[in-house]
Amino acid sequence: MSDRRLTPANGRVAAMHLAGQVTAERYVQGEAMRLRRPVTDLCASPGGARDRQLLLGAAVTVYEDRAGWAFLQAADGYVGYVTSDALGPVKTMTHRVATAATHAYEAPDFKSPDLEWLPFGARLSVVDERQKFFETDAGFVPKKHLRPLDRPFTDPATVAQLFFGVPYLWGGNSTRGVDCSGLIAASLNACDMDCPADSDMQRAALGHDLTDPLQRGDLIFWEGHVGMMVDAETMIHANAHHMATTYEPIEQAIARIAAQGDGPVLARKRL
Repeated sequence: MSDRRLTPANGRVAAMHLAGQVTAERYVQGEAMRLRRPVTDLCASPGGARDRQLLLGAAVTVYEDRAGWAFLQAADGYVGYVTSDALGPVKTMTHRVATAATHAYEAPDFKSPDLEWLPFGARLSVVDERQKFFETDAGFVPKKHLRPLDRPFTDPATVAQLFFGVPYLWGGNSTRGVDCSGLIAASLNACDMDCPADSDMQRAALGHDLTDPLQRGDLIFWEGHVGMMVDAETMIHANAHHMATTYEPIEQAIARIAAQGDGPVLARKRL
């Protein structure tokens, strides 16, 4: 059975490449679009539960726009629905927000009205440069808060540490709220490393199993949970126990998670 999270088909429409593999009323190529809101829920069904979130500037392929909801596939392969008004035309994105968050301003002046809060990882198109600000398609953003897309981060653990203290949010992918797999995806994507969206997919796809002593950047998987090592003894993870992204000694985490009935470690992976 195909994984509905990764299969761009809903019975009415399906991606053209699925013709003959799934049943649909019509098969379509899809239209390239992008997200135009800072954070948008990607839902399992129109008006349904949040599966994941997409950030400003994220590229998507839209297969159907119906009754105010767009059925689409994100760049990481995840399929779902967003409200139609969250989408805009394709633009060439040039920079990403490289701090925990920033603001887009009306003018190149920090005292001017702020137009939008922008999370880490949001993608923007820079159109002009001032002394301390970039003019972008979202407004004027401090230069110090942006990083060119052709200069990715190099250490996923450093990115994960930017999320320290961020509130836990099931299905969250931003510095407004994040869950365990969202933290890993944000950390790897910022380093231009492909990463699936959910922890079960990450366990199957990322890295290789290891028996060596743990080191910075290693991933630890439980059933439905994942964390990243920041050193040989300490893990950072977004978790519902603390309702935040926290540091926790790995042996303490293993014992606590087992004691609360969520089982043993299933895999240790090195990227």
